[in-house]
Amino acid sequence: MALSDEIAERLLTSIIDGHYPPGTLLPVEDELAQEYSASRLTLREAVKVLRSQNIVRIHRGRGTYVNAPDQWTALEPMIRAEARRPGGTVSEKLIEARELIEAGSARLAAVRRTEDDLTELAELLEEMKETAGAGDTDAFVDADIAFHQVIMRASGNAFVPLLFQPFGRLLVDGRRETSAVPQIRENAIAHHQKVLDALRAGDPEQARQAMEGHMAQTADDLRTHVLKSDG
Repeated sequence: MALSDEIAERLLTSIIDGHYPPGTLLPVEDELAQEYSASRLTLREAVKVLRSQNIVRIHRGRGTYVNAPDQWTALEPMIRAEARRPGGTVSEKLIEARELIEAGSARLAAVRRTEDDLTELAELLEEMKETAGAGDTDAFVDADIAFHQVIMRASGNAFVPLLFQPFGRLLVDGRRETSAVPQIRENAIAHHQKVLDALRAGDPEQARQAMEGHMAQTADDLRTHVLKSDG
């Protein structure tokens, strides 16, 4: 990693950690260069990286200011910033994003899936049932995520699976957060069965509705069993 990129990453971490909240004027160039033991040119390049993602903005003659995360144009930094917010808003927003993408994926998969896809989905659903009964949350989450990945792949659109890659760890943590509750695991299994039945029937509208129902149940489970207990 280039030194300028490393400094940009360290600056971003300071911003996400709240050291430089939205609207804050960053220290002057000389001060930051001294803090990070870098030349002014290297520091300038680091700030340029953040500016390209709209994490900061430059006002001529006034300095460099931090923008709010909802103005940032890079997904990974925004996810990191959202993950630091309290109150479960990240999990709820993630479910909303999943619904937008996965309902459409299920609709496409209903007419494009193969028999091999259906077989794999059935096997993963059985694995979810077995691991739920054994109380193995990690294995349940692995099977759950794999089930959805098969559907996205079966959509026949190579861009769809890539849309979730930036969420990475956040997606896994969100599933683990809800799947740790036995009742939520039972609800998930029932809705996965409905999705699989719709895909077997080759009915795009039924598949879309089944996935939307699954997402709605997931959001309700989060509010009822996880966020409520946290409060």
